[in-house]
Amino acid sequence: MSRNSQLERRDATMGRGAMAFYEQPIELVRGEGIWLFDANGKRYMDIYNNVPVAGHCHPRIVEAMRRQASTLNTHSRYVNETVLAYSERLLAHHADPLDSLIMGCSGSEALEVAVQMARAATGGQALLISNATYHGNTTEIRRMTFGPFEPDYKRVSFPQTYRPLAEGASEDELRDRHLGEIQRAISGLEAEGIGLAGMLFCPIFANEGLPDVPKGFLPQAAALVRAAGGLVILDEVQAGFGRTGRWWGYEVMECTPDIVTMGKPMGAGIPLSGTATSNAIASTFHEKCFYFNTTASTPLQAAVGSAVLDVIEDEGLVERSARVGSFLLSELMPFMDRYESVGDVRGRGLFIGIEWVSDREKRTADRAGAGAFVERMKNKGFLMGAAGHQNNVLKLRPPLVFEQADAELLLTALDETMREMHG
Repeated sequence: MSRNSQLERRDATMGRGAMAFYEQPIELVRGEGIWLFDANGKRYMDIYNNVPVAGHCHPRIVEAMRRQASTLNTHSRYVNETVLAYSERLLAHHADPLDSLIMGCSGSEALEVAVQMARAATGGQALLISNATYHGNTTEIRRMTFGPFEPDYKRVSFPQTYRPLAEGASEDELRDRHLGEIQRAISGLEAEGIGLAGMLFCPIFANEGLPDVPKGFLPQAAALVRAAGGLVILDEVQAGFGRTGRWWGYEVMECTPDIVTMGKPMGAGIPLSGTATSNAIASTFHEKCFYFNTTASTPLQAAVGSAVLDVIEDEGLVERSARVGSFLLSELMPFMDRYESVGDVRGRGLFIGIEWVSDREKRTADRAGAGAFVERMKNKGFLMGAAGHQNNVLKLRPPLVFEQADAELLLTALDETMREMHG
């Protein structure tokens, strides 16, 4: 069947305009480790997808799924040892006081729960958010990206050093400017008589473009919010489960949240997410907000989630993320001197961003150029994407089973494609 015919069927069954990657979308039929295969047998290195953190179709995860699906799967209104054991095990990887878990099916749902938790616990309504954030697709959570923002969401500039609030400012000065914006937002809410529920950020500001954040910003912002009676929510859907070379992005940023959300990598493709907090906050949430999801907190989700933890722990994937990510980042740094379009290279662990610009001196974002680069890499058998505040940041985010030899293959392709793009 022709590709055009498939796209026509897709439009007919899903609606015209349903999102698809690449100018000529590809039909994927199989995955293994870091590799994906199309209907013609062509192999692609997956350096975009955050879901298969333990690699595509890991046999231990597939077997756990098969075994539990053939034994029992039911909803959370029954007591189940598999669910309890998984919850305890996952929470043991978190810092105090995160000792209670509410499971869900998507990152969007985890964020919905987190927002309700913060509002129930504080009695406030407003949340401070980044001015370039994305946290999900439900009606409430979409508002953080697309509005309407007021009065429930107060946006502040996301912290970064590449395009700073003030040219020539030191890192400390930039941090203080961003903290000043946080304090002004809090004071503004007080003046308007709007209660503060807290602040909500991705700890590594992934959708904003994975910026270098002025040191000390996040813990000091958290202190300001807590002093005003709010809670700190950190979204680990992209940063968590070893992506940054640590278990959690909040560890990298040295800021333990009151509420943390998790998603994508938790279930390796099985719909699974989680919201973790203290038992006191979780109990208040249950008292004030009726919450139940038929397909959440199931034995199947817990069995698969536990298998994901098995693989991460037994194969040392957090440590591998730190080691291979450090190698990849160090090898990419010289690209800034070698290629005019590479304005910046930054990242942590196996999550690296390459800022693609049309003018290095002015730091002019080049969205079209980034898109063209992604297409060329796809044609060579490497799947990646462009993201960030201006959709010009080339995003490298492979499964954590990625080895140094894989990084070397990727580096060769990146270098070759950059030479092509620069004539």
